[in-house]
Amino acid sequence: MLLGGAGPDAPAEILWRDPDSRVAHHTDDGYDILGGALKRDDTASDTLYFKFRVEPLSDVATEEYFAAFQLFETNAPRLAVGNAPEAWAYSAFCTAETGEDNKLPGEFNLNSARREAQGLGQFKAYELVRAGTVRTLVFQVRYIPGGDDLVTVWLDPELERGATGEGQPAKLTTRFKANGSFDEVRLRHGGGGNGWIFSDMAIATSFADFVNERFWQTWWFNLLAGLTILGGVAASVRIVEKRKFQRRLRLAEQERALERERTRIAQDLHDDLGSSLTRISLLSGLLRADKDHPEQVEAHAAKLSQAAGQTVRALEEIVWALRPGSDTLQSLVEYIAHFAQELFEGDTAQCRLDLPTDLPAVALPPEMRHNLFLIVKEALTNALKHAAARQVLVTAQVNAGHLTITVADDGQGFAATPKQAGAARNGLGNMQRRAAAMSGQLEVASSPAGTRVTVRVSLPPQRPASAGGWPA
Repeated sequence: MLLGGAGPDAPAEILWRDPDSRVAHHTDDGYDILGGALKRDDTASDTLYFKFRVEPLSDVATEEYFAAFQLFETNAPRLAVGNAPEAWAYSAFCTAETGEDNKLPGEFNLNSARREAQGLGQFKAYELVRAGTVRTLVFQVRYIPGGDDLVTVWLDPELERGATGEGQPAKLTTRFKANGSFDEVRLRHGGGGNGWIFSDMAIATSFADFVNERFWQTWWFNLLAGLTILGGVAASVRIVEKRKFQRRLRLAEQERALERERTRIAQDLHDDLGSSLTRISLLSGLLRADKDHPEQVEAHAAKLSQAAGQTVRALEEIVWALRPGSDTLQSLVEYIAHFAQELFEGDTAQCRLDLPTDLPAVALPPEMRHNLFLIVKEALTNALKHAAARQVLVTAQVNAGHLTITVADDGQGFAATPKQAGAARNGLGNMQRRAAAMSGQLEVASSPAGTRVTVRVSLPPQRPASAGGWPA
């Protein structure tokens, strides 16, 4: 009869488990730990699997003792697995067969992968019991109605994922016959020594119930890992595509900036050089036409010289904008100094420069560099041509990521509104538009005692710029 368990075709399951540690020491017949959870009698025809872990507290070779995980039926001892009374190795007793190396009938030594040496290169098939050496034992009982049951014991079997009873090595597998009927399970110890610690005990319907499946071997972990990998790949692809897109945007912006710079240079060539060269051509024609009038020739020559000087300065500006290294803040300040010195050269007004020499290595966009220079150029030209100034001071300061350039003169001043002042006198409207294009600030203060023009802009983040500048 089959009691307390499933039929032979039922799905595998743990029928009983006791994970706690229990010490068996001088127990005589021991006491039941099963508590009536299940039982099998001589009519059973299914298969059960038993498992337990042991830690011996003394060496059986120095203190003779027996210890076992034993089945009992109506107080009668049945199959016991552990260490038989007359065997020094891991063994079984109360068996229907006797092992080849065993001396007491009903005892059977268990094969071990850690065989004991017996000299001259010979090894015994079993393993001695030693203190502190933890071993796991699993045994199978195939119940034969009305006869001896078939027992298979595995000493320290492989229990990792995918392990099976059939796949265990022969060197740790032992087979014999015994009576495996039971209604109790007792932990026993007798003789010398300090006993055994039993733990992780269970009875199941399949060997697979004892296989240790690590969390990283479960289906849900594999699914989660797969989703994580897919997510990582998708995120990586997204990041790569985003970087490619951002790189294309930067390249497109650089191309647009380059196109704007080319357009500006073409406009400068047309407006400045074109008009200057046209004026030079006209003045040259007037010189030839008035060659017989010395006074006219002298006047035309003076104007021709002035136009040539303007043409040279316009050409210098274009060359400076195109020179490698002209994109630095240092280059801008140096060119402003060069332009101011050349503009006031030979004039009664004096231009003083208070410009720093240890400027940070900041690269300026072409539009910012061009607009800053034209604002300073307009302020210097106004001071020279319209203010009747005796002193002009140009200063530059860098503070907290901002650049401030000031052009101050001690001239007669002018009204600071374009409507009140002629466009030929100041060009304040152009300076305001250029400052606004840089998101900067332009301040113009004018009085009969002089004029002060200040432009303030935020500098781009500091980064290395190409070497070079305006030659001294």
